[in-house]
Amino acid sequence: MNTATPSTAPRMHWGLLLAASATLMITMGARQTTGLFVAPIHQETGIGIAAISFALAIGQFTWGAVQPVFGAVADKRGSTGVLVLGAVLLSLGLALTPHLTSPWGLMFTLGVLTAAGAGAGSFSILIGATAQQLAPEKRSFAAGFINAGGSLGQFVFAPLVQAVIAFAGWASAMYTLAVASLLAIPLAFPLRKKTVATTGATTATAIGDISLKQQIAIALRDRSYWMLHLGFFTCGVHIAFLVTHLPGEVALCGLPASVSAVALMLIGLFNVAGSLIAGALGQRVRMKWILAVMYASRAVMIALYLVSPPTPLTFYIFAAALGFTWLATVPPTAGLVGKLFGPRYLGTLFGLTLLSHQIGGFFGAWLGGLALERFGDYTWMWYADMVLALIAAAANLPIRESSPKAVPAAA
Repeated sequence: MNTATPSTAPRMHWGLLLAASATLMITMGARQTTGLFVAPIHQETGIGIAAISFALAIGQFTWGAVQPVFGAVADKRGSTGVLVLGAVLLSLGLALTPHLTSPWGLMFTLGVLTAAGAGAGSFSILIGATAQQLAPEKRSFAAGFINAGGSLGQFVFAPLVQAVIAFAGWASAMYTLAVASLLAIPLAFPLRKKTVATTGATTATAIGDISLKQQIAIALRDRSYWMLHLGFFTCGVHIAFLVTHLPGEVALCGLPASVSAVALMLIGLFNVAGSLIAGALGQRVRMKWILAVMYASRAVMIALYLVSPPTPLTFYIFAAALGFTWLATVPPTAGLVGKLFGPRYLGTLFGLTLLSHQIGGFFGAWLGGLALERFGDYTWMWYADMVLALIAAAANLPIRESSPKAVPAAA
């Protein structure tokens, strides 16, 4: 039994959180602005929207697929090497994209290199590395704080990328992102410390010295873990569809590309608040209720958007409302994984959950492009998005979760 008291429990390491948050700001800022490149690449190279969407869909899957792998490496060997490798791969993929302008080239650069690099510096590795050094009751807030960094990256990068595209072309914007990605390398070193905090699991199966293989087997037999996967899968469809095709939806409404950039910026800005609030609420409210409400609210937002006039103000309000829940699902999802199984293998277990998210992301990005070429608009994707949001909300209700007040006592 762990006998840690409040005086001996790991404290909130603000330097650690700031480094992790800044790293995610860079990797997510580069990744969440790829939708701004779809139209310029299509116009300059003649590659079809569906082909570009498929390359980005592969990137969605790759980003998720590498996270449990990199998470396992980080859980065993520490996160510094993983984060440095990720920054190099991300920068290399972005720099090569203007030189490999064919469908296969885009699949290699945006679908594999860039996505793998961003995945190595993403949620599972960063949240896993910090959770091991924090007390159980502080992990939800920490996850929200780190996640807010990714949203801030979207807020900062979207208008800058659009401005560079407008004044110097999409290739210059890619080079700018490639250089910015290298700034994540020095941020990896504050995260090199690896102190495992063994408190925080609410089940006996998560406590004790067990191997990674045993922990994965335990998680895969847990229905609550699969319900988290289902909810996060539908979330991935939603996020990838929007981040890839929102600029296309704006163009279909006859509005300038600047509206897309502002909308993406607003999503990032409001998600900073949403992430911090979700992280803070996770310390007081059952996290499954937070997730259910956020998912259900998306169906309502999309319905309101579809009956509203296609004006810039409509897109800005829609973006702000969506932004509040955008990736604010990450802190409670990661918090639930840690609550069910403890922090020891959080990087791996949450990485597997993110893989489900990105399998959904693959379909969201790809099917959006197919829908546009087949029907001429995204109407059927919006309808599917509403149904999936309601499924995600329902999937979280049966998850077994103790009251937040029970966590310190169980620890």
